[in-house]
Amino acid sequence: MEVLGLSIGNEDQDASDGRTFERANPISGEVATRVAAATVEDARRAANRAAKAFPAWSATGPGARRKILLAAADKLQAKAPEFVAAMAAETGATAGWAMFNVGLAADMLREAASLTTQIAGEIIPSNRPGSLAMGIRQAAGVVLSIAPWNAPVILGVRSLAAPLACGNTVVMKTSEICPRTHRLIVDALHEAGLPEGVLNAISNAPDDASEIVEALIAHPAVRRVNFTGSTRVGRLIAETAGRYLKPVLLELGGKAPFVVLDDADIDEAVAAAAFGAYMNQGQICMSTERIVVDEKVADRFVTALAAKARSLEAGDPRKGNTPLGSVVDAGAANRIDQLIRDAVSKGAVLSAGGGIDRTIVQATLLDRVTPSMRIYGEESFGPVVTVVRVGSVDEAVRVANDTEYGLSAAVFGRDINRAMAVARRIESGICHINGPTVHDEAQMPFGGVKDSGYGRFGGKAGIAEFTELRWITIQDGPLHYPI
Repeated sequence: MEVLGLSIGNEDQDASDGRTFERANPISGEVATRVAAATVEDARRAANRAAKAFPAWSATGPGARRKILLAAADKLQAKAPEFVAAMAAETGATAGWAMFNVGLAADMLREAASLTTQIAGEIIPSNRPGSLAMGIRQAAGVVLSIAPWNAPVILGVRSLAAPLACGNTVVMKTSEICPRTHRLIVDALHEAGLPEGVLNAISNAPDDASEIVEALIAHPAVRRVNFTGSTRVGRLIAETAGRYLKPVLLELGGKAPFVVLDDADIDEAVAAAAFGAYMNQGQICMSTERIVVDEKVADRFVTALAAKARSLEAGDPRKGNTPLGSVVDAGAANRIDQLIRDAVSKGAVLSAGGGIDRTIVQATLLDRVTPSMRIYGEESFGPVVTVVRVGSVDEAVRVANDTEYGLSAAVFGRDINRAMAVARRIESGICHINGPTVHDEAQMPFGGVKDSGYGRFGGKAGIAEFTELRWITIQDGPLHYPI
């Protein structure tokens, strides 16, 4: 099998010590990808190459950067069949999920292209006569991007697009779980004309991750870090970045609440909850994990959602005949199984699903979940959603906020003012009224609060994350000093 190399200075290279690692198909166990396993020295070479490319790229005009990013969007979409094959082999994703990834990622590149002429400053009134004072945004330097496997094209592109649009150069640490998928993104940008060294990609063996990441964060040319992934790993990255005084943007775990008020349109709520809970086997940071439903409509809602869940069969995505595919590995399936068993043993009602065959987990609905159950608070990251019944709006808000996470949320109710009042009380970076928790658009400020991280991807919020705001003055006329 071909070995996928490191990409440093637009060249495919072996690891300096010749080591490789393998990613196995989660269903068959066969080798999906064999990849170069970077050393710390390789990581530093990539950062050095990005630093060398920074002066020219940061000075490149917005029109030229825009042209490359627009071309990259087209190149990315042309690789759709390759992304479908890579995601199925590496992560067990369905073709539908892969195509959704490619479409939104292309939109993100086009949105980033539009940002190149929006990196604006301002004139600030000065108290000093004859002084022109400006706040100017400039590219920060080398950006370290670390994206996960679960929405690999969307989140991989998101980690690169705004930094590149702002004039930064990038070192991407590809995911150990989907290195080929991430490399296809890099290839699309290079084919679009990205200059040598502006974007470099490092793949690493899983056991080497912490050492590689620390070496990159510590590198003096690296000025920004962005990470999307688990809260556990995000905390470690934030601690490391803190030691080196490097700003870091973190988009971490979630336990998204979906509040169903007593005046909700039940059919619409069920459709949105099923999509949010089961799309990509529930392996999305925004996935609906907790349904908080008013007891006056709970029986009707649960009956309808259980029927919907039973219609969503999971199977081998390579066959293309089921709406749901595989979870990422056997460890994930085992963890999900333990959470289901624990909940049922403590009184939860298994209203749908629960079946697990190796890495194929059926869409599961657990009713009457209580805080004594592990799944009440733990992120399941699988096709499992829980129902907590409540007796009032205040109790619904309390339960929705009874989590360490705060990424996405949803509220369903026909009285929009009432639903809006509930949404404003929910502790989350994102909240949708009468829409699913899973919703992303390239131009929106995307991120969470509490243990879901800090900072925002998307649109003008991304400009603020990946530029330095500088105060520059021009003095006109003689100045008078006290000494």
